Amino acid sequence: MSDDILQRDHRSIRGTISYTSKKPERMDEIRGREYFHVDVHSDGKRTITAHCEIDDRPSVMRDITYSIDEDWYPLDCFVRLSVDDKFMGSGWFRFGPDFAECETNSLLDGRVSQRMETQGRLKTFQNHAIACDSWHMRLFDLEKPATEVQSIDEMLLSSPDHRGATGPMLFRIGFGVEYVGEETIEVGAGRFEALHFRFVSSPGLPEAHPPYDIWCTNDGDFTFLRGDIGGYMQTYYELTELTCDN
Repeated sequence: MSDDILQRDHRSIRGTISYTSKKPERMDEIRGREYFHVDVHSDGKRTITAHCEIDDRPSVMRDITYSIDEDWYPLDCFVRLSVDDKFMGSGWFRFGPDFAECETNSLLDGRVSQRMETQGRLKTFQNHAIACDSWHMRLFDLEKPATEVQSIDEMLLSSPDHRGATGPMLFRIGFGVEYVGEETIEVGAGRFEALHFRFVSSPGLPEAHPPYDIWCTNDGDFTFLRGDIGGYMQTYYELTELTCDN
């Protein structure tokens, strides 16, 4: 077949993340999983699709498709959510130069249209896929002192619930992050040079989130490697499989 018939200008990153409990009575029990696929296009734009499952009752199943531009600013996102093995809601989000909007349909609220003004381009969006948690870390300025907590005043969520089990609907919070340092870590998917960050605050959430340690690849892709949440949640996330196609 002639080479001019085929075209593949993007590269792909695919992986699996395990969700594990660290509560004493459930130590190392698998409580969920996530499968994700990222396409990085030749112009720098990225799209991730992720299928997320939480087995803890009431179970949560979420499918997302999320796109960002070459500067990592959110473009659009689709979220479909099931809780207790029943449809909870679905929604489409779009992000403009100074606004965010969504069209959703949910079991609790019916059809909803939302629009929020933002502080210029929205810097980051949380759709509750664990693979996207590490993408927020690209906002941290590594040129500043490592011990300094850096605050992001505006992040929008698809749900204020810690499991992302409501909505979907726009919700505004801020968050604070500190940089722990560069580390070499081993997870199920292999050995990686990693950046270690820690979420230390999330003003605006209805319930305070415990500190959340995140490790991601130190290669510009911010691929999620490991996550450890303490406090009353006591959950652990680990990349167990990874495939990269260039």
